[in-house]
Amino acid sequence: MPQLDFWYAIGSTYAYLTIMRINDLAEQGGVRVRWRPFDVRAIMTEQNNIPFRDKPLKAAYMWRDIERRAEKYGLRTRLPAPYPIDNLPLANQVAILAMREGWGIHYTMETYRIWFQDGLPPGEDPNLSEAIFRCDRDPMAVIERARTPEYAAALAAETDAARAAGLFGAPTFTVDGELFWGDDRLEDALNWARFGHV
Repeated sequence: MPQLDFWYAIGSTYAYLTIMRINDLAEQGGVRVRWRPFDVRAIMTEQNNIPFRDKPLKAAYMWRDIERRAEKYGLRTRLPAPYPIDNLPLANQVAILAMREGWGIHYTMETYRIWFQDGLPPGEDPNLSEAIFRCDRDPMAVIERARTPEYAAALAAETDAARAAGLFGAPTFTVDGELFWGDDRLEDALNWARFGHV
């Protein structure tokens, strides 16, 4: 079965559109998806790529664009959502822990539902705990483990891998060295995984 790597960061706004669609589309196309959370803010800061800070017109466009696309896909939203997010590393360290244990996709989807549908920022309580609780896990125990050096190092390692793959934003998809950036390239990436062309 062909495979696609899905690089995302909790904190990426456009990732909402992908996170809520990718599994169904991949299943329909017979593509295996490997979800790979990383610290997109670290990479973007290194590249002096701060797309929406102090840019109110661009930020307003982003929210309207996401709203239009969410409506097209049949996704519910309450926008604008809280942004930027303060606790990105912790939210993504929990994602890495959860991916290792097999409940990371569920956690990520619940985190984005709380953020984009309930209007509450991810990565901080009570919202972080609620996302974990919705996955039938003990929030206090998970957060305590996610804060350890092991998971800080795991997030840094995935961020290094993203950097080495040439990533500069999220969501991004890679297939055999081909890079596709942005939710609007999801279908192209899936086609590349299946057929070797878009």
